[in-house]
Amino acid sequence: MTGAAVNILPMVISRRTVERIGHRGAPREFPENTLPSFERAIELGADAIELDVHVTADGVPIVHHDPATRANRPLAEMTWWEAAHVELAPGIFIPSLEQVLATVAQRATVYIELKGRGAEQLSIDVIRRSGARCAVHSFDHDAIARASRIAPQLRSGILFDEYPANVVQSMRDTSALDVWPPWELIDERLVRAVHYAGGRIIAWTVNSQSAATKLIALGVDGLCGDDVRILPTFVATTQIRSSVTPPRA
Repeated sequence: MTGAAVNILPMVISRRTVERIGHRGAPREFPENTLPSFERAIELGADAIELDVHVTADGVPIVHHDPATRANRPLAEMTWWEAAHVELAPGIFIPSLEQVLATVAQRATVYIELKGRGAEQLSIDVIRRSGARCAVHSFDHDAIARASRIAPQLRSGILFDEYPANVVQSMRDTSALDVWPPWELIDERLVRAVHYAGGRIIAWTVNSQSAATKLIALGVDGLCGDDVRILPTFVATTQIRSSVTPPRA
């Protein structure tokens, strides 16, 4: 008998898409979490934008990172009319979630970080009315579990600021499919665990090409950064295909 023959076939180059997410829009050019910031991120090629939501005293989800204004007035104690008149820069004001979703429409996915009491139900109500492509995430994993019960079809995610002890269990407990850790915490073990559970891993806040390159090599699914221009749109993988010819008698 002779040995089996190995035939080397041409290389196959495939592309794995990596989602580029504008962290609070394009905060290096416009005030973060504002309509001009989100518009600019989309102009620069963002696949998605990420934003923060609080709820006013009269139950309106508004887009702002901190729980209070620069004048140290809590957003939860303000009405929507009052919050809408907070000027962040000349002619730029705090927007409502409804305004942002109407502006973005179908041009990009909107990742909404839920903050504050009752944000999940009120935000989901706005999302349902808008028809925009949205997902929610939060450091408050109980809020994500509640959001998953309210809207099982809505994609949800859990944020971490330290290495998760049992990420798969956390995903199961909340019905989350997206995991958002700081990029510095991500390693191969974490990526494999999230993918094993059927989820995606989204890194924040990625502001250098070297970090983006490292994360792509680890297999992350999304990169959230302040300037999407430094984030690759895809990663090319090369494989050498081979086939084995059965041995001849």
